[in-house]
Amino acid sequence: MESSLFPVMDFNGTFADPDVYFGDHIDGFSVTVAALYLLVCVLGLAGNSLVIVAILKLDKMSSAATVYIFNLALADGLFMVGLPFIAMQNFQNRWEFGDLACKVVMVLDGINQFTSVFCLTVMSVDRYMALADPLRFARWRTPRRAKAVSALLWLFSLLAVLPMALHFSARDGLCTLDPALGSDAWWLGFLTYTFVLGFALPFTVMTASYAALLLTLRSQRLRAAAAASQESQRLERQVTKMVVAVVLVFGVCWLPFYAFNFCSLYETDLVLTFARGFEFVVLLSYSWSCANPILYTCLSDTFRRHFRALLCPAKRSPSMHCNVDTETAGHRRTKREHAAKK
Repeated sequence: MESSLFPVMDFNGTFADPDVYFGDHIDGFSVTVAALYLLVCVLGLAGNSLVIVAILKLDKMSSAATVYIFNLALADGLFMVGLPFIAMQNFQNRWEFGDLACKVVMVLDGINQFTSVFCLTVMSVDRYMALADPLRFARWRTPRRAKAVSALLWLFSLLAVLPMALHFSARDGLCTLDPALGSDAWWLGFLTYTFVLGFALPFTVMTASYAALLLTLRSQRLRAAAAASQESQRLERQVTKMVVAVVLVFGVCWLPFYAFNFCSLYETDLVLTFARGFEFVVLLSYSWSCANPILYTCLSDTFRRHFRALLCPAKRSPSMHCNVDTETAGHRRTKREHAAKK
């Protein structure tokens, strides 16, 4: 789950004691952090919504890879829904939405965060199967099987976070865990469980998948030319680079968050600087979901074409720059049809 895992602070990274963090007034830092949360929320919702529409309308989830990317974008987009609540609590230093809303926000927050991580993990394994031995694993990489796996990931995420998230409530004006749940040892076990399930184990699987893929591809280069076409290989490599980039960004965005969590267990005098630093690592963890659509755009020709088709449809003026690809494709079709008639 998100910052709700933090045993000393509440779910969005502010201390349970309002005077420890903001005091009795709203300063420039709190305004800046709230604005950054809202900016990440807007960019994350817009970018992931564009990915979802592009896959449904143009790609139609025609491959296992796009099925997983669709579910990743869906989880990331829903993950952004909780950000306005967090920004409001950070800005006002109190929870205004009631106990039920607190529980709902925390359940959705945890489900979407875990599903996002699990989808990325499965995508890494899918990349290994796609490039290491595509014929052998072809029957495991159908869109139908990918949809079934994705459904199981959502269910598993729900089962993993529901017992924890339901212990949240609006206490003392903040949405936070019940402080009477257990001792320091219980908190350490709780944090270790979420770290292993939400970061360490998935990241290990991702790293192992790409290490095995690298070794396999190096051995394949010594063999005869692969049966797949050069264009097919190029597209597969491009998707792989995109997924590797997403995995690396995942590590950069989430590792500081968990590091701050563990450090807090051994801090007896938590100071304002530490609290403000934690605010930014929480923001960084949310930024991962915002960054994924940007990575798709930068590293995938297919997604660039899909985004261009959605944002700059062919029905617009031919003079518009974004219609160049559409017109070029039309000229190529015309030439092929003319050649066929001959």
